Amino acid sequence: MVRINRVYTKTGDGGRTQLIGGAKVAKDNARIECYGTIDELNATLGMFISALESSAAKENLVPRLLRIQNELFNVGTQLATPDQERREKLPDISSRHIEELESEMDELNEELPELRSFVLPGGSPASASAHLARCVCRRAERLVVSLSASEDVDDRHLKYLNRLSDSLFVFARYSMFSDKLEEPLWQPEEV
Repeated sequence: MVRINRVYTKTGDGGRTQLIGGAKVAKDNARIECYGTIDELNATLGMFISALESSAAKENLVPRLLRIQNELFNVGTQLATPDQERREKLPDISSRHIEELESEMDELNEELPELRSFVLPGGSPASASAHLARCVCRRAERLVVSLSASEDVDDRHLKYLNRLSDSLFVFARYSMFSDKLEEPLWQPEEV
């Protein structure tokens, strides 16, 4: 269990921080960018959960989102740990987590109307929050791809982020559908 007795340490005042295992790096290090963006994604999921408070989709989506928030902590922990031996002893995700996202998307997507255009982010606070989380997830994915060009990164983390961004799109649509709201669609002829 993690124990946090004091929030501030002053060790990062000079623009450096410590990875899991003790390595000290600049706060703009690629690993820090990756797990910092995962943390930002997790915060946007918290906004999405809050926005679902008055939504008919709350009961179906909130438990999934809480599970995903925990899974993202596992991904962030892995990305914060450059040492392979140490990573193997830490919480992680597995193929079953990716398959679970796929299964949930398939289940929810069956209820949704067929799309005939691109969806514009927005429509409701819940949907807008899900779309924002999807965009942050895509940025996290891009950063992990960049990190993987120079350092060891588990392919499952990339797959998970890729499926999660797709899941968030479906969750946004599902929240609109559950609340009987019309999705804002791209109207290219109006430009």
